[in-house]
Amino acid sequence: MPLYEDRKHAVNQVIFEPALADQIIHGFEAVAAHIISLAASRAAPRDAAASQHPCLALDGWYGIDWPALTAALSAAARQAGLALELRSINEVYLPLAEIEARKKRYTDIGDPGFGWVNLNGKLQDIMQPDKINALRAALEQPQAVVIVYGPGAAIAELADAYDLIFYFDKTRQPILWDLWDGKLVPLGSDQPKPDYYWKEFYYFDYYLLDAQKHFIMERMHYWVEAVSQEHFKLLPRTVYEALIQTLLQYPLKQVTIFQPGPWGAYRYKDLFEVPGLECNAWNETAGPELSLLVDIGRGDLINLPVTNLLQRPAQFVGPYIAANYPRCFPLDVWLDDGYFPTPTPAERISMPIHNHPSTDYVRRHFNEVIGRYETYYIAEAYEGANTWMGYKDDADLDEWERLCRASNNLAEIPNWKDFIAGWPTNVGDLFLIPPGTTHGHGGNQMVLEMDTSAGIAATEYSFFAYDFARPSWDDVSKTMTGRPLKMHLDHAFDNDKFCRESYVRDHLRARPIVQKWTKEYSLDQYTSDPCMPFHIERLHFEKRAEYSTQGKILHVLSLTRGKKVIVRSKRDPRIESPIVSWQSCILPAAFGDYEVINTGEGECELVILRWKNG
Repeated sequence: MPLYEDRKHAVNQVIFEPALADQIIHGFEAVAAHIISLAASRAAPRDAAASQHPCLALDGWYGIDWPALTAALSAAARQAGLALELRSINEVYLPLAEIEARKKRYTDIGDPGFGWVNLNGKLQDIMQPDKINALRAALEQPQAVVIVYGPGAAIAELADAYDLIFYFDKTRQPILWDLWDGKLVPLGSDQPKPDYYWKEFYYFDYYLLDAQKHFIMERMHYWVEAVSQEHFKLLPRTVYEALIQTLLQYPLKQVTIFQPGPWGAYRYKDLFEVPGLECNAWNETAGPELSLLVDIGRGDLINLPVTNLLQRPAQFVGPYIAANYPRCFPLDVWLDDGYFPTPTPAERISMPIHNHPSTDYVRRHFNEVIGRYETYYIAEAYEGANTWMGYKDDADLDEWERLCRASNNLAEIPNWKDFIAGWPTNVGDLFLIPPGTTHGHGGNQMVLEMDTSAGIAATEYSFFAYDFARPSWDDVSKTMTGRPLKMHLDHAFDNDKFCRESYVRDHLRARPIVQKWTKEYSLDQYTSDPCMPFHIERLHFEKRAEYSTQGKILHVLSLTRGKKVIVRSKRDPRIESPIVSWQSCILPAAFGDYEVINTGEGECELVILRWKNG
């Protein structure tokens, strides 16, 4: 699946203590040398009769180039005259065939599109207890400086045997690129697995890695940014925790991603500069998959996953989300492109006809934490702007299901418009899309899509019923010549609430209600449905506006009108961040009172996605 990053305007500039920033080690070779220096400093004689041989753990996420790192450590040890024993944690894992067999319980569930989440899994589940015990015994009587490396090097059974623990971290997108290119090295292996299955990551491996990361963050001595070899950075834990605490006080912008697709359009060419992107289906502007770029005023930018802030869940997502959806950042914001320079058939410009599952549905079928609750806010509308939602009041739904199953997206359904209700749209329209509501972006509009993100790994749950039997996007040839998308017909119809056009009109076409009006600004809130866990609100202003997270409610802001605004804390005016047109920023639940200031002329509109409960 093609995916493009855009880092323009994504840097978060924060006020950070210079004395802490100066403790950061920059550069791959420098980080390796510093690790060896720390080991050497602990290898000094304890007394005349014995020498201390420290043991170090280099734990980490997927995608770390352990061979390159261990080679650099060996070279630094030789230069320091230090005897070094390197041990891969892979020695305690189960044989690869047994790991594969265990994964199949979660990936091969008789469902081609989805799996069963290994929600409570730990790395120890695919390790051998006797070999863990043997390694533990060796660490208690080391004959040289010992470094154990790899994911799980510092599991609970081993953690207190180490003198120093390092955690090597990586953001999501490079992992996905390795996965798609057949370069990802799976757990327990030293070699890439060319046929690594995406379900392995989203239903099994991710949860083991995530559980270990949460365990180790409270026990590590050093955190290492290892996103790319040329930008390695080593932070002592005190510096890292100060960084996390600092970020929780700021509006947070993220590195955005773009994905082409069979309904991809071209408004992005006027708004963004993304080399290599030839059509754009959607652009994620905020969410758990995206990373943070941080400028602390010293050297290279720090790049880390936004989900690292879940170390402080009540501050980040608020007490309610922290208690009810642990380890989750449950909100996503997307820009769904829909501009075409010439009139284009609906079968080319529309999303698939699909629906999304509820929390109850994903828990029963996939062991996920939270379902997919969605909204479409129409941010721009062009001639022919349209959203598909619900079934026409007189549609024969049994016939529709029969046609979809007979087609399986391999044969066209010429009369599909006889079944699906279409809604002409304009700027400011908001569609509520509760689970089970058949719908699809109809094109000729720019949609600000604001949703819940299902579960810890942010797995996608869209149940496709019909995609017009069209080819999909091939990113190698940059043409619509790929295989048609696969459908999820059983889930699509099992989950469908079969909402009719009249129900959509009466219940799902939300209206904005003014909540506050002053001579400076106004705040409105769209009507909602009891099942929707979030509100959609808007601030309208020319010069400034103000609002609050109340110290407990997560906000995500998106600038849909205006060139540039500054989001600023009222508690401390030094804490601020600019966002530009079509950009989003996250306000941690603990952020509190804030103001938004227009840096230019004209009216501004800020659309707010916020959790209902704090």
